[in-house]
Amino acid sequence: MNSKELKKLKDDLWHSADMLRAGAHLAANKYGQPILGLIFLRYADILFKQHKPAIDAEYNRLKGSRAEKSIKEVAIEKCGFYLPECAYYDFINNAPDDANKATLIKKAMEEIEKENDRMEGVLPKEVYGQLVPEEEPELLSKIIRIFKNIPENIEIDLFGEIYEYFLGNFALNEGKDGGTFYTPASVVRYMVEVLKPEVGNKLFLDPACGSGGMFVQAARYMHNHNATNEDMMKFMCYGVEKDPDTVKLAKMNLLLHNVRGDVREANSFYSDPHDAVGRFDYVMANPPFNVDEVVYDKVKDDPRFNVYGIPKNKSKSTKKDKDKKKLFLMPIIFGFHTLQQH
Repeated sequence: MNSKELKKLKDDLWHSADMLRAGAHLAANKYGQPILGLIFLRYADILFKQHKPAIDAEYNRLKGSRAEKSIKEVAIEKCGFYLPECAYYDFINNAPDDANKATLIKKAMEEIEKENDRMEGVLPKEVYGQLVPEEEPELLSKIIRIFKNIPENIEIDLFGEIYEYFLGNFALNEGKDGGTFYTPASVVRYMVEVLKPEVGNKLFLDPACGSGGMFVQAARYMHNHNATNEDMMKFMCYGVEKDPDTVKLAKMNLLLHNVRGDVREANSFYSDPHDAVGRFDYVMANPPFNVDEVVYDKVKDDPRFNVYGIPKNKSKSTKKDKDKKKLFLMPIIFGFHTLQQH
């Protein structure tokens, strides 16, 4: 698929968001969750289909021998996950165009999480019931058919680009609130290009990771600079994000880009779920600069803030305190900083 064809596909898929705005009983800032979930479901379906011949061949080869394995075990070895039949996209797409479609998607998401530990708690499930309004019960079916148009011979890596395209558009539509889960890809790419992250057994932290774009761009940079598959297996990223829905977006983003990561739900000002001090090779983040009301007493003794200054309540801090806050933030906005030096 060339760039022109990919652009047309993205634009055609984006029509699903327009349909939601017109008919779904859903708040404007919630459109992303069901659509990004369907992108992931279509990705899982196509990836599994592309590996299915090899999975079946290996399963049949071992069947009846002492080395016999279940179809699930073989699938995880061959493509990294197992897709139960109730989650096949055609099974859902071909079902009647009524409210039961939302139940089918919920069950599909639940079974995917049940069969694949690393996806537990990641996929949206409850929201699809709001996409079958009484006055237009076929709305969800229409949206499902739009994503069925993604060709099954698509290069699987392009799903990551499609996911990023939707994240960017949803953020743009939400205006300033979109910045809470998405930093423009051009900004992140610039940061990564300046910092030139090295391949190898490195640990990366983003304490305000949003939907995980920093990790994706870092992985892409290393891949484009001759990192081998073995090198990329050593790339491990750790994220912190306080919004539970955004945590799910980040986890799906990493899965779609085949990036290993551990994203935790927490507020980084007051929590350190990854025990960060002295542990990580790189820290890269776009911090929430518009957060002013950090409780001083809760952070004043935290070793993470002792080097560059303590973030304080802007309205009560002195100029000296504000300068300290700037010192704390500046190394982070420019990208990676090696904590092990301190």
